[in-house]
Amino acid sequence: MKRIYAGRCLVGLLLLCIASVAVAADRTWTGTISDSMCGGSHAKMMAAHPDAKMTAHDCTNACVKAGAKYVFISNGKTYNIANQDLADLQEHAGHVVKLTGSLDGDTITVSKIVTPAKKTS
Repeated sequence: MKRIYAGRCLVGLLLLCIASVAVAADRTWTGTISDSMCGGSHAKMMAAHPDAKMTAHDCTNACVKAGAKYVFISNGKTYNIANQDLADLQEHAGHVVKLTGSLDGDTITVSKIVTPAKKTS
């Protein structure tokens, strides 16, 4: 009986280990790199500074310089970004991108950012 119980515990631990590795696996999302101040829309900030003629890229980077954090918006959900010092964030700020990384709760650790290919008609 003890042998059967020990075997079941071992199988349970093995499945738990496999599940934890699967959760940490990289995924890819399509969305926009934004900032925690503006979130999904830069309209309010751009309206407040009409003479600046800023793009979403400019606005995102300006907000981050002012203390906001980079975030990722995908399908209406906002994800925090763990590795704020990733150079690709500044380069792709305000752009629609394909972002690859690991998700932990509502925070993504980014491993790769690419601009999706333009659709041809």
